[in-house]
Amino acid sequence: MAMKIRLARAGSKKRPFYRIVAADSRMPRDGRFLERLGTYNPLLPKDSEERVKMDVERIKHWLDQGAQPTDRISRFLEAAGVVEKKQRANLKKGAPGKKAQERTEAKAAKAAEAAGASDEAEAEA
Repeated sequence: MAMKIRLARAGSKKRPFYRIVAADSRMPRDGRFLERLGTYNPLLPKDSEERVKMDVERIKHWLDQGAQPTDRISRFLEAAGVVEKKQRANLKKGAPGKKAQERTEAKAAKAAEAAGASDEAEAEA
């Protein structure tokens, strides 16, 4: 049985609240699980102790049994010091594409020309 430690959504519309659960990977996200291991409330401030609550001993037990944490859960565990930090690829998805870079370069060149022209006009006067 492929086990996962993952988030199960609870809470109402636009008011998310998650339970950290150990579940079979074939079960639905909010469906059947074997054990509730903690909670995650993303609406609380990041420095709040109530934001992420975990039963670390039980999580270690499930990890020893071969359960795989999801990416978000592994980040929580890294922050808690339960597992070592993984090296993640820092993808540059947020960087603008080639055409957008060309447009910004063209805009900067145009602004430089305009500034140069205004400097020449002041020098002549």
